[in-house]
Amino acid sequence: MKQNIRDSKNLSIFTIIIIAVLVGISVFSFKKLLKSDTGSYIAQDVAQLATIFAKIDATAGILGFDHQKNEINFLNIKKDGFVGSEVGSMNLIDPKKWDGPYFTEVPKIQEEDYIVVRTKKGYFITPGDGVKLPNGKIIGKDIILDENADIELMMHDDQALSYRGQPLAAQITISGDKKNNFQQNILPEDEE
Repeated sequence: MKQNIRDSKNLSIFTIIIIAVLVGISVFSFKKLLKSDTGSYIAQDVAQLATIFAKIDATAGILGFDHQKNEINFLNIKKDGFVGSEVGSMNLIDPKKWDGPYFTEVPKIQEEDYIVVRTKKGYFITPGDGVKLPNGKIIGKDIILDENADIELMMHDDQALSYRGQPLAAQITISGDKKNNFQQNILPEDEE
C-alpha cells in the first residue's frame, strides 16, 4: 500500500514537471511568434503607408507637415470631410485632389498611431512613441526620433528600425521638398 502511494506521488510530480516544461515551451514559442508577428506587421504597415503617401503626393501634392512628429490618424477623412488645405497635420498643395478616405480604419501598432517624422534627411514613416519593437527597444525612450535622427541608417540596423532585414520605417518624398529646393536653387533669398 505504501509503495502504491509513493509511486502515485512520483507519478504526480513527474506529470507536474512535464506540464510545467510544456507550458514553458509554449510561452517561449508564443513570445517568439509574437515578436516575429510584430516585426512583420510594422514592416507591412509602413510599406502600405508609404505607398499611400506617394499616391497622395502624386495627386494632391504634399506641401509639408505641421510638426516634427505627426500622428498618422487622418487617412480615413473623406474627400469632402475637411475645409482648407490641411488634412490632419498634413498640408496639401491641391486639396481638391484629395481622394480620401484611404482607409476605413487607419493602421495602428500596440494601440499607437504611426507617425511621420521630419529629420534633416527628410520625412519618414515610423511606429509612434511608446511602441516596443521586436528587438525590445521602445520608440521615444530607447530610439529617439528627433531632427538629428539618422532614420535611414536605423532602417538597416536590427538594434534600431529593422527586423530580420525588414525595415520598420520608410522614407517618403513630398512635393513641398521639390518646391522648396526649386525656390532655393532658382530663386535664392535676398542676401543682406
